[in-house]
Amino acid sequence: MTDSEGTETLFLQTLWDWLRQRQSLLGSPFFPVSFSLAVYLCCCFPYICLDLLGSRVAAVRRFKIQPRSKVTWAMACGSLRKILCNHVFFIFPLSLVHCHWKPANSPALAPGLPSVATDVLACLLLFDLQYFLWHLLHHKVSWLYRFFHMEHHYHTASFSLMTEDTGVWETLSLSFFSALNPALLGCHPLTEMLFFVTNIYLSVEAHSGYELPWSPHRLVPFGLYGGVRHHDLHHLKFKVNYAPYFTHWDRLLGTLRTEGARGELRNAEM
Repeated sequence: MTDSEGTETLFLQTLWDWLRQRQSLLGSPFFPVSFSLAVYLCCCFPYICLDLLGSRVAAVRRFKIQPRSKVTWAMACGSLRKILCNHVFFIFPLSLVHCHWKPANSPALAPGLPSVATDVLACLLLFDLQYFLWHLLHHKVSWLYRFFHMEHHYHTASFSLMTEDTGVWETLSLSFFSALNPALLGCHPLTEMLFFVTNIYLSVEAHSGYELPWSPHRLVPFGLYGGVRHHDLHHLKFKVNYAPYFTHWDRLLGTLRTEGARGELRNAEM
């Protein structure tokens, strides 16, 4: 083991020991709801700040994918109201079922960093497939789109708070996938939490509407990760780019579109 690996393992063990000391909190049915909401709002906060600055600072607007779009207080408050209602009235009962189905587990040892990285990536890939199939079905079947998914497409320019601005069925479906995958793969509880944080951040980033120098799709080579431009184009054109993160399923099924499609749309509007 190298010094860096030893430091990372020690950090994970220290973090896990700190969490185990708060087992009564982690085992509470209130924890998943509060944790989910806190992580989500923390991930949204930097992009909300960019939205507020965008109308005043030109340097911010140059990172916005659709610079003419504006996020109003009414839009933000409407999304936040729906998110809070979904968490209180639907995710909380789901967390009660989850706590009963899978009581809190607290092994003494934290997972190693390679195990965490492998398991989080596996959970992301599995979630990507599940949501791709769910998403494709709800776009191809007109009544599913109309009754269960259309409200997520109310805005054609995405912004961070609209990430979870969805109907009850979509909220519960994605929450179920997020909870199911770590259980299917037998992940350590700490890995499960880290996957949850990663999944929320990537989802918020994909809806943020901003392409920043450190955006994940810039860091993953060969166009394997779609990121914010990939998903923003889905909200603009609806019937392309169904996968939330990666591009391989859209590439295989011929539904992958890139910036060329955005340019064609702009030319058609001119």
